[in-house]
Amino acid sequence: MTTLLEMKQHLKIFYSRYDVYLIPAIKFLVAFFAFMLLNSQIGFMEKVANPVVSLLLALLCSFLPVNMIAIFGAVLLCAHAYALSLELFAITAGLLFLMYAVYFRVAPSCGYVLVLTPMAFFLKIPYVIPFVLGIVAGPVSAVPAGCGTIIYYLMYYMKNNEKMLVSSETEEVSARFVNLIDSVLNNKEMILTVLVFAVVVMIIYAIHRLSMDYSWYLALGIGAVANIVLFLIGALVMETDVAIGSLVVGTLLSFLLALVVEFFVFSVDYSRTEYTQFEDDEYYYYVKAVPKMSIAISERKVKKINSRQKTGRRRH
Repeated sequence: MTTLLEMKQHLKIFYSRYDVYLIPAIKFLVAFFAFMLLNSQIGFMEKVANPVVSLLLALLCSFLPVNMIAIFGAVLLCAHAYALSLELFAITAGLLFLMYAVYFRVAPSCGYVLVLTPMAFFLKIPYVIPFVLGIVAGPVSAVPAGCGTIIYYLMYYMKNNEKMLVSSETEEVSARFVNLIDSVLNNKEMILTVLVFAVVVMIIYAIHRLSMDYSWYLALGIGAVANIVLFLIGALVMETDVAIGSLVVGTLLSFLLALVVEFFVFSVDYSRTEYTQFEDDEYYYYVKAVPKMSIAISERKVKKINSRQKTGRRRH
């Protein structure tokens, strides 16, 4: 534990010293990885899927607000949808416009959530999103998480229905619109995922806010159980398929990752909990104070000895 606390303290000191350089670097890496992942999954427009385009856009994002990563990603997504069919482009652009309008109205400060959620799905660790948001954010973060989930399923639909979308031998334009809207928005698995994520975020947030010892660990544990139970119940009610093995393994892995985040963000010492009471003219206050785990790091000072001056004094 001491080694981990020292590592945490060193990271905090390093970040505080070089945050001017680290923040643009982090935005560049997140943006570049997101654009490359998007192009690798649905790179239907070859000119846009060029890695040079991703590199240039990521360089721009490193100096712009985080939300620009989501906007540039939406532009790339619309470009690839246009390469498949005009109808899909119209539906994609309209859906993204509605989602981003809600997102910028409700939770404009959660840009990383909107970008990282589809990436977590492609990395096979989607459940880590509601777990982490429940302890570091609030219920409002369920909005960008839901938008990111919809974007992932939209990309998944485009990737797995490329031949059908490109083909022009189908019915009329109006019928194609109805078919696409029904296929994209009436996805029971997507709806179930959005609902479960929102409920899990609120459960974890509500429990970790309670004034009890080890509330963060209790919140994550109950959230993990609720995640599995809600997906199983929702699958039965909505008559959709859920891979139980992947659900359990993914939940456990996400639970462990959330514990790592909890350690580096919070990591309080309940053994040194203090209670105090004070009052003013109108109220009595009962306060419970739980100190964060910390460790003092001694700074090493290296003293240089000039050998020439030392030998010169001896000669005199």
